[in-house]
Formats: sequence, structure tokens, C-alpha cells
Amino acid sequence: MKKRLAAAGSLSRWLPAVLLVLSLGGCAALTALDPDEAFSEPPQAVELTDVPHHPQEALQCGPAALAAMLQWSGHDVAPETLKPDLFVPARRGTFQSEIKAQSRARDRVPYRIPGTHDAIVAELHAGNPVMVFQNLGLGWLPVWHYAVVVGYKPDNHAYVLRSGEHKRQITTLDRFRRTWERGDNWAIVVVRPDELPATAQPAHWLRAGLDLEETGRASAARAAYERGRAHWPRHGGFHVALVNLHHGEGDARGAAAAARRGLDEAESLRGVLNNNLAMLLLEQGRYADAENKARAALEVDSPFTDAFKDTLETICQQRTDGAACDAQAD
Repeated sequence: MKKRLAAAGSLSRWLPAVLLVLSLGGCAALTALDPDEAFSEPPQAVELTDVPHHPQEALQCGPAALAAMLQWSGHDVAPETLKPDLFVPARRGTFQSEIKAQSRARDRVPYRIPGTHDAIVAELHAGNPVMVFQNLGLGWLPVWHYAVVVGYKPDNHAYVLRSGEHKRQITTLDRFRRTWERGDNWAIVVVRPDELPATAQPAHWLRAGLDLEETGRASAARAAYERGRAHWPRHGGFHVALVNLHHGEGDARGAAAAARRGLDEAESLRGVLNNNLAMLLLEQGRYADAENKARAALEVDSPFTDAFKDTLETICQQRTDGAACDAQAD
């Protein structure tokens, strides 16, 4: 039922931000879960009463659920608009990859949250409904389904869902656990790229920005990187990503500024930042400055040392200012 494709990255002298993480859902013997064991702390009641609801047509839970998520995020779209790009007639359902792709196509981040009840409730309290993938049938006779979690009622030990034709379906914690686990505990929030999910982690948010950039959503990717950089300034990946994005857009000044800010703030990927700044300075004909940054890159223990050496060698080969340049690392 599940398919997963791993994204591969390649290394050149111009180093990317990270060297880098599909399923189909149609609509159609576990022990009971102790509520005290489901959460790390007793959850507070929460319900997002204004989340839109679209009663689904047969097999159309994917478009209906995603439309609700997108509308809540501020992008007005109807399930009927999403259906041609989401629904796969031959498989009678919607791929999770297409849920994500159609979110990105509308400049939104489809962020997969941890598959825990704590994570769901944390996102709800942050104002984010959670789209989940369930098997409402049995392991050997599945009925795959997308629903939107909008609340939790601790007094009842139950979730509140927008599900199928039901605008406010009350589902016990235990039943939800069983149907959700059969769907591999898949859950996402759909947010604007300048809004961090409550459960966001830096590496995963960086990957989300890269996914936007790789699908041609450069402005949304920039917003995601800038939000990540503001929240995790010591994480070098966001700085490197912004350097590369500016450079790819022909904005050498913006790329250099992003690299220098990264060297001021970041604790990781400092070698990469120095290396990429060296390449920028080389493009400007500033050979001495470029050489200094290339040598600074080589002072950092890094898996990219060979690439840093190539950068220094390139600078030495291209120098036209008459100054001597030893391509060997100090």
C-alpha cells in the first residue's frame, strides 16, 4: 500500500543547503489504549470550530480534506478545483504525494508532524487543524480515508473530526488510535511558509523549504528559509539555503549578505558558508578575499573538504591580479 521515494542530492563545488525524505489513500487485534498513556501530560480541551467542512462525494475525501486545510491557511479553493489533480480513478483514491504537491503549488507547506497524540494536540492548540490518514476497515480489507482533526475532548477521551459527511464527528481516542495506526500514523498540517508549525524541527522545516524551491516556488521557499533562520539562527542550513537561492536568482549582493550573516550567526556549516562566499567573491574578481574565505573553509572539519580544496584551486588558477597563490591548504 505504501510507497516511499528518497530524494538524492549531489555535491559540486557550489554546495547545496543539505545533501539529502508515497502513499495512496482512497475514501471508502489491538489492546485498548489507556488515555493516561496516550499523552505525556493530560491534554487541555481544544476545538477549532471555524475550520471549513466539505461533505465529500464518493471516494473524494482527499480533495474535501485538503480544501478545508488550504482554506483554513488562507487559500480559498474548492474541492472540485482540486479533484482533477488529486483523484486517481484507477486507484480510487488520492496519493499522499499529490496532497503535498497541490499544497506546495499554492505556496503552502504540507508539514508532516510526529505521529503522536501529543503532536496532534499541540498543533490544535497552536490553531492548526491536522489532516490524518486512516484505515476505517481492517488490515486485510482496508477502507482508506482522509479526515481533518479539529479538536480534542479530554472529558470524553475523544477527537473531533471533519470526516466524510460529518462536520463534527466525535471519535473515541481508542478508535482513532486503531484507525490512524493502520494508516502509518500519517498526519500533516498545511501552513503558510512564514508560519512555523508547533512541532516544527529545523531539519524537517529546511527540507520543506527545499521541496518548495525544487518545485519552482522560490518566493515561498525564501519565506520558509527566512522563518527558519529567524527561529533557528544557529542552524547553518537556512543560511546556506538563502545564499544558494539568492545566487540562483542572480542576486550576488543578496547571496553575499546571506553568507556573511550566516558566518555571524550560525554554528553549523561554517565551512560551506565560507566556501560559497569564496565562490561569490571569485565571481566578482576579488581574488585575495576569495582566497582568504576558501582557506577559512579549509580550517573547518567537514565532509566537504575535497570540495573546499577544489574551490581554492579554482581561485588560484583564475587569479589575474599577478599575486601568487598556493593551491595547497595551509
